[in-house]
Amino acid sequence: MGSTRDRKLVAALDLGTTSSRCIVFDRAGLPRGIGRRDHRQILPAPGWVEHDPLEIAANLDGIVADALTDAGVGPSDIAAVGITNQRETAIVWDRTTGQPVYNAIVWQDTRTAGYCDEIVRGGHGEMIRQRTGLPVATYFSGPKIRWILDNVPGAREKAERGEILFGTVDTWAIWNLTGGPSGGLHVTDVTNASRTLLFDLRALRWDDELLALMGIPAAILPEVRPSSEVYGTARGRLAGVPIGGDLGDQQAALFGHAGFRPGDAKNTYGTGCFALLNTGISPVTSGHGLITTVAYQLPGKPAVYCLEGSVAVAGALVQWLRDNLGLISSSAEVETLARSVPDNGGVYFVPAFSGLFAPYWRSDARGLIAGLTAFANKGHLARSVLEATAWQTREVLDAMCADSGSAIGELRVDGGMVQDELLMQTQADVLGIPVVRPRVAETTALGAAYAAGLAVGFWKSMDDLRGQWAEDRRWDPALDPDKREREYERWKQAVDRTLGWVPKA
Repeated sequence: MGSTRDRKLVAALDLGTTSSRCIVFDRAGLPRGIGRRDHRQILPAPGWVEHDPLEIAANLDGIVADALTDAGVGPSDIAAVGITNQRETAIVWDRTTGQPVYNAIVWQDTRTAGYCDEIVRGGHGEMIRQRTGLPVATYFSGPKIRWILDNVPGAREKAERGEILFGTVDTWAIWNLTGGPSGGLHVTDVTNASRTLLFDLRALRWDDELLALMGIPAAILPEVRPSSEVYGTARGRLAGVPIGGDLGDQQAALFGHAGFRPGDAKNTYGTGCFALLNTGISPVTSGHGLITTVAYQLPGKPAVYCLEGSVAVAGALVQWLRDNLGLISSSAEVETLARSVPDNGGVYFVPAFSGLFAPYWRSDARGLIAGLTAFANKGHLARSVLEATAWQTREVLDAMCADSGSAIGELRVDGGMVQDELLMQTQADVLGIPVVRPRVAETTALGAAYAAGLAVGFWKSMDDLRGQWAEDRRWDPALDPDKREREYERWKQAVDRTLGWVPKA
């Protein structure tokens, strides 16, 4: 094989909540081939969400093979591969056999609510927020690890003996890609580590006090590395290709948008909805319900931080309308149905199916449809489904402006829902700022490819990446500001009615 700099493509593995994909990008940052495999959503009990780690690992080979075939290339054409992943999903496995000790517990899972409440009642919440940038919530990995160690027979004893390993999905993938039980690398990057409730945000290392508080042995944790660095070399289908990038999916999207300057903001519309605001090399502690997290780190450089607002249910609400109610037969039909009416008819839908994330962090909230009258029809319901994503994003961006002390000039957007032009116009209307969709829609995978390509010199600099970003379409706000604020107040009234629905234990 020739030098990696001479190869013409970079691959990204985008390991998401409902599927895994491999996308191959050229030097201009344009996709040239794609492979995809869905994986099962395992729902053993109300509020529980799991994945089969072995299914995810098995899908890696298939998506790579399909992407290379689609691009008409082989491994010798790939300069590097980057990883991006659903972040807070926790996997614990046997280091000798590679067998998971339990299914992956997914970021949406709420089974650890009681344990999280116990930590807060013990007076540790503010210390944890200051040290990790995170509220104590079921969202994050640490409590999920604790649950596995406490509830899987023998797991805690094996952990104490160093016989099992923990990782988020990136770590699981890298370990398998580099040999698994036969010498696989046990690593993660700073962005994924910063989502565990176990990581010191400023010192950029695992925190012994937090590990002791949650009863998690340090021996099971991966080594933490920068986001763009050659960690090792792949085996199998990508044999000989350097693994050079690792970013949690939302940080990867910011990276793919070339959001390298303080004040750059993006929102990703997927299963959930995730807005990030670059705040530079100093972490900003949120006073308005946001997460402070690592945006990325390059080798030998300070970490770059961001504020994040996480919305649990966005595209998942459209899927619910399709799968649970049968009002549409495909997700794309929601726009047509919503356009059948001129407005929401007074209907507001708060999709707190498993509680509310930012800026509320209320696991006791549950979903609500408010404002129903005999006038309302399925078109109004469809419109309220789209508006729910826009209003939740408005709440998050308001909190970002309050925390950062500055206004956001425009919102760059990506994810599957950005093809819904009614949603994008609605988003601009409720925010009062332009919403901009990039030429390359696969921004999350592109960010992972950028990180890997930088690590091997495929791209020379951040300026090169910034120069590649190009606008596809822009939506400017067209809603009367007074009407915008009146509707926002109705939305907030609906949110208030979701709170406290689940009684405290």
